[in-house]
Amino acid sequence: MFNGVYTALATPFLAGGKTDFQALETLIEKQIAAGVDGLVLLGTTAEAATMDEAEKDELLCAAVKQINKRVKVIIGTGTNSTRTMLQNTEAALKHHPDGVLIVTPYYNKPNPSGLIEHFRRAGEMGAPIILYHIPGRTGLKLSADTMRQLLQSVPEIKAVKEADYDMARVTDTAVEFADSLDLLSGNDDLFLQHLALNFSGIISAAANILAPAFVKIYKAWQKGESKKAFAVFRKAYPLMKACYLETNPTCVKYLLSRMGIGTDAVRLPLGSVSGPHKQTLDALLQQTDKSLLI
Repeated sequence: MFNGVYTALATPFLAGGKTDFQALETLIEKQIAAGVDGLVLLGTTAEAATMDEAEKDELLCAAVKQINKRVKVIIGTGTNSTRTMLQNTEAALKHHPDGVLIVTPYYNKPNPSGLIEHFRRAGEMGAPIILYHIPGRTGLKLSADTMRQLLQSVPEIKAVKEADYDMARVTDTAVEFADSLDLLSGNDDLFLQHLALNFSGIISAAANILAPAFVKIYKAWQKGESKKAFAVFRKAYPLMKACYLETNPTCVKYLLSRMGIGTDAVRLPLGSVSGPHKQTLDALLQQTDKSLLI
C-alpha cells in the first residue's frame, strides 16, 4: 500500500510567522516534479505541534488542492492525548488522505494495554494507519510482543515508519513483520540498510532538499542496481547528514531558504540555526551535485 519515497513536508513560514502559501506551492510542485510517491502533511517536520487547528485546516485545504491526487497524501494526526489524536484524525479525514501517520504517544509512555486502545480507537475511524515508531523522541520502544498485539488488535495499521537506531531490533521486526505490513524507513541515513531488510520505502525530512536523490536511490535498488544506489547515496550523504546538525526541521528550512523557497523561520521552542552550522550547510549545498537537489 505504501511504497517508494514520501517527503515529510516542511511548512514554510513568513518572517512574521504565518504560513507562506506561495512557498508551499513551490515546494509541493518541486517535490512532485522530482518523482516522489507521496507527501506527508502535518508531521514533525511540518512543525504541526506549534500550529493551531485553524492553521492546520488552512494548510490542508491548500496543500491537498494543490497536490490534486497526483501523489499520495498522508496526514500526521498523532499526539500524546488519545482524545486530541482522534480529533485530529477526524479533521484530517475530511481531506480524504491515503493514510494517517500516528506516532506512539510521547511523554506519557503508555503501557501495552493503553497503547493498543489508543490505536484501536484510531482504527475505528477507518483510515489506513502508519504507526510512527521513533523511540528517540517519544521515550517508548515497542517490544515484539506489543507489536504483535497491535497488529492483531488493529488491522487498520498498514505500515510502520521505523525510526529506531537499534538495528538488531529493527532486523527482528523486519524478519517477523515484513510480510504483514509495509515498513518505511524513518532514518534517512539508514535508508540503504533498511532497503536491504525489505523495507518498502521511506518517509524523509531531508527529501525536502534531496528528493531527486532519494528517488534515484529507491529506483536503482528496485532494479537490483545496489552499487548505483550506493553511488547516489554516497554523493547525497554529506548534505543529508547535515540536515540534522540541529533539531529537524531547522536545517532543512535554512537550506530551503538558501534555495529560494521561503524563509528559514521556525516557531519556538525551535530557534535559528547557529552561524557555524549555517556556514557548513552553505558549503555542502554548493558542493552537492545539483541533479540530486529539488
